[in-house]
Amino acid sequence: MADKPSRIRVKPNGSAPPTIDGQPVENEILLGLPAKEREAIFPQLTFVELRTHDVLHEAGEPIKFGYFLNTGMTSILTVLAEGKSVEVGLTGKDGFVGLPLIVGFSSGPTQAVVQIAGNGFRIGARGITQAVRQCPILANRLQRYVQMLGMQGTQVAACNRLHEVDERLARWLLMCQDRIGSDFVPLTQEFLAHMLGTRRASVTVAAGMLQKAGLITYSRGHVNIVDRSRLEGATCECYAIMQQQDKRWRNERPSD
Repeated sequence: MADKPSRIRVKPNGSAPPTIDGQPVENEILLGLPAKEREAIFPQLTFVELRTHDVLHEAGEPIKFGYFLNTGMTSILTVLAEGKSVEVGLTGKDGFVGLPLIVGFSSGPTQAVVQIAGNGFRIGARGITQAVRQCPILANRLQRYVQMLGMQGTQVAACNRLHEVDERLARWLLMCQDRIGSDFVPLTQEFLAHMLGTRRASVTVAAGMLQKAGLITYSRGHVNIVDRSRLEGATCECYAIMQQQDKRWRNERPSD
């Protein structure tokens, strides 16, 4: 079924974020687009609730929709033939799910799964392809996000190969908190094992170490970050490397 036209409202003085179908736009890529580009893309966006474990697209299969996340978090996974998977990227309100569409590809090599429930704005595959052609600032922001996610993936790959599970868990929790803006992270040990590419028993030990040190509390299916500054000290260098590169790129003004 085709996406219905959206009702768009923008405060004249720019003091509040625009809304689509009564829902405030929180996605960082959409925020601050010039009026001409908002008029081109916002009517094609449909507000959707995203539930935990919703699959937004499968590896190798047609990508029907792209998603600008508002809240929650989606994991980008590499899935192997035997069914094992490992996380290679995280997307929250900072990004867009369905990046192959922006360069005209109809499928991609990864799976996108909602890991923390939230909401966002959905756009059809043809709609995002056309919008990128019509909206240079939107296109620039999406291309920059491709670089951000690529940098994240290469650093996470190195991290998973070279660093201890407790350091990787600390790094992952920090990345997660950055995207959802909450100290409370609803995650199970089984999920964390999949995300970190390790055994569940290893995650149990790592979470126990962080909890004993007073950095987190962990109960069935829930992690609470108690001391972020010390958690940053407990992680490996990978988190700081990603943060520093992200800051450098954000400070470089695009040619828009």
